[in-house]
Amino acid sequence: MLLRSPGLGTSSHFGISIFRETHIFRSRSLRNSEMAPPLLSLALPSETGRVLSIQSHTVQGYVGNKSAVFPLQLLGYDVDPINSVQFSNHTGYPSFKGQVLNGQQLWELIEGLEANNLLYYTHLLTGYIGSVSFLNTILEVVNKLRSINPKLIYVCDPVLGDEGKLYVPSELVSVYREKVVPVASMLTPNQFEAEQLTGFRIGSERDGREACNILHAAGPSKVVITSIVIDGSLHLIGSHQKEKDQSPEQFKIVIPKIPAYFTGTGDLMTSLLLGWSNKYPDNLDKAAELAVSSLQALLQRTLNDYRSAGYDPQSSSLEIRLIQSQDNIRNPQVAFKAEKFN
Repeated sequence: MLLRSPGLGTSSHFGISIFRETHIFRSRSLRNSEMAPPLLSLALPSETGRVLSIQSHTVQGYVGNKSAVFPLQLLGYDVDPINSVQFSNHTGYPSFKGQVLNGQQLWELIEGLEANNLLYYTHLLTGYIGSVSFLNTILEVVNKLRSINPKLIYVCDPVLGDEGKLYVPSELVSVYREKVVPVASMLTPNQFEAEQLTGFRIGSERDGREACNILHAAGPSKVVITSIVIDGSLHLIGSHQKEKDQSPEQFKIVIPKIPAYFTGTGDLMTSLLLGWSNKYPDNLDKAAELAVSSLQALLQRTLNDYRSAGYDPQSSSLEIRLIQSQDNIRNPQVAFKAEKFN
């Protein structure tokens, strides 16, 4: 039709060119269909690793993968995100819109990667998961990745709730406790989540250390309870059991409270702990010092920026200043020191 149209001599030639180029492209595609393009992150791996991060995603703001991927990239990691949900914004706003990925859709993505030999990862990172079916698929993903790389490090942030309230269906607690914790390499619960996973009330440093011991016995060699309120102050308690028959090395970091509520900080903290603990695999205390110092510098910047813009930082939850704090992420000044327990 195009070739016969009057006054389209130039366009007819253009149409033939398109056909010819398309034909050549298709021929090449068919000829190379058995050859996957080279993936340099596999052929020339970084000194750090490749992370598959399965978390939530928001178009605006920094939570989930939006809070975790960029910091890991700054620390030198190749990061492939799978978005468990895609929302316009986080759910703390008056409204939100978006989509939720189900377990079958997650597995289809894994199958697509496997079909092209793209499933080699050094780390798996998971955060918020909203259903039992999706969490069960995560367990299948762990098994699949470890069948390809038995040394895979699984860093799990068991997002269940905070301040005495669950954010997820209650049936997820038993799945985490019975199935997920045993296969995790590192666990990063907050105080409430650690209590849910252990059935152990945490009211002191000693309780926090005992909760870590309970979690070690279930599986992970590294446990960081990221926030415990003790006598009005905030404590991080970390524990590294280097051998199953040895007592773990445990430490605390006392963290000043900042008078504001921020979103995405748990996701950011876990990504920083992954990044630094992989760089210092035998020194979880050093990794935690770097992670806490990065996070606190970022939160202080966020607080100062909101104030300078004329906002009351206590009036609502604050979106973190992630991009503006990239120097604090890449090269943190250690301002918070770990104190080892005897």
